[in-house]
Amino acid sequence: MASLLPRRAAAARRRLLFLPRPPLGPAATRRGSYALPAALVRRGGLVGGRWVETPAAFPVLDPASGEELGRVADCGAAEARAAVRAAHEAAAAWGRLPAKERSVRLRRWYELMMENKEELARIITAENGKPLKEAQGEILYSASFLEWFAEEARRVYGDVIPASAKDRRILVLKQPVGVAAIITPWNFPSAMITRKVGAALAAGCTVVVKPAEDTPLSALALGELANQAGIPAGVYNVVPCSRQQTPAVGEVLCTDPLVAKISFTGSTATGKILLKHAAGTVKRVSMELGGHAPFIVFDSANVDHAVAGALASKYRNSGQTCVCTNRFLVQEGIHDKFVEKFAKAIERELHVGSGFDAKTTQGPLINEKAVEKVERHINDAVSQGASVVTGGKRHSLGRNFFEPTLLSNVKTNMLCTQEETFGPLAPVIKFQTEEEAIAIANAANVGLAGYFYSQDPAQIWRVAEQLEVGMVGVNEGIISSVESPFGGVKESGLGREGSKYGIDEYLEIKYICFGGL
Repeated sequence: MASLLPRRAAAARRRLLFLPRPPLGPAATRRGSYALPAALVRRGGLVGGRWVETPAAFPVLDPASGEELGRVADCGAAEARAAVRAAHEAAAAWGRLPAKERSVRLRRWYELMMENKEELARIITAENGKPLKEAQGEILYSASFLEWFAEEARRVYGDVIPASAKDRRILVLKQPVGVAAIITPWNFPSAMITRKVGAALAAGCTVVVKPAEDTPLSALALGELANQAGIPAGVYNVVPCSRQQTPAVGEVLCTDPLVAKISFTGSTATGKILLKHAAGTVKRVSMELGGHAPFIVFDSANVDHAVAGALASKYRNSGQTCVCTNRFLVQEGIHDKFVEKFAKAIERELHVGSGFDAKTTQGPLINEKAVEKVERHINDAVSQGASVVTGGKRHSLGRNFFEPTLLSNVKTNMLCTQEETFGPLAPVIKFQTEEEAIAIANAANVGLAGYFYSQDPAQIWRVAEQLEVGMVGVNEGIISSVESPFGGVKESGLGREGSKYGIDEYLEIKYICFGGL
């Protein structure tokens, strides 16, 4: 038995790629292992089932320490076109595969994700910075989309419509749209892929994934597991690229005539650019774009419940989610009580540090640019009379760490109420009437998510119906789930993801008329 120990230790070393730890900062929160699973870490693009290298590579950085995690192939327009061709060549066979067989392959991919959930979570924390517990939650959420759409693959039903002529029969079929370009963000580097790809593959489409340049390792790890799951070559392709190559790769994916569908999650500004590119070949498009979520607390609300919901809605992933609350609207009767309790909860329950530390609830922001935006919003608000209740500055850990911040005396002309902050900043606006709150909430040109707390049944119906958003949380701060349709209105996007509706984004409806009967 003892003789097996050295061999086991050697095997463990082969399974893990050990990365250098960052130097210890002023606090011990940067301690912990930075080992990444070598079996899942890939450096090349995935095109037609093969790992491809490129002449140039770009660095992937740990946002907590600034250390380089590794270098990844910097794919350009040529690699993007090759990936599109590979997806196109694989599309016919994959689309003709019986739905049950596609379901089996997706189910196996889900099982492999669950078997490797700890390793996948460590990759997310390393490249994204979010606390390991949150990363573990993301992997469960991510895998659930493969499980869900494995089941939905067998529920793509057609229709038979009574004809007006007795010698005709009208049939309706649903067929895959074809090759789908999947462009995903860094804040949920695994779940944003599977929510799109699961639906696409279930429908019979093939995909080319362009992950965010900050977090390509998660997309490539999913590619390794897709290969192991028996997803055929060319069905799932990945073209990682640097920020410099992104415009060229994005243009190929949006203009190549072999691409039939684009699914994008990111900023509204970028979404508009992609829409212009896609218009040239009239592609099917679904987009989940920027949010500016209001969180309304009415006088009838349970304040303790509202504070708990506010904490979850605002500070998950350090405020870096598209459905994070960006504006708190609190009715004057409970305003002071809410602000006081919210501040105490922030100071008591939120802990800033490396995502690998067990006590951390708030990891770093993704990069310096993100930190600067939070600072700009705070400085603008304070210069116009807002008060910093807690936080308000960079954390002593330095780099991309920022203190969870609460502002009061906020007005609607301040920058933090006009733009999506995407960081740990909670501005509170005092209001008087329900009509005033709804007007403020609906003044934005986007409408992804909205939240409100009330114990008045009539008010709940009125407000839920009047909020101009695609998703509403009533007495609830966390609303995402695999069963629910995710998407927004106005400039927050087009289409829906997840739920029974998500697969429709990747299906065309074909009408067949049988005559002469």
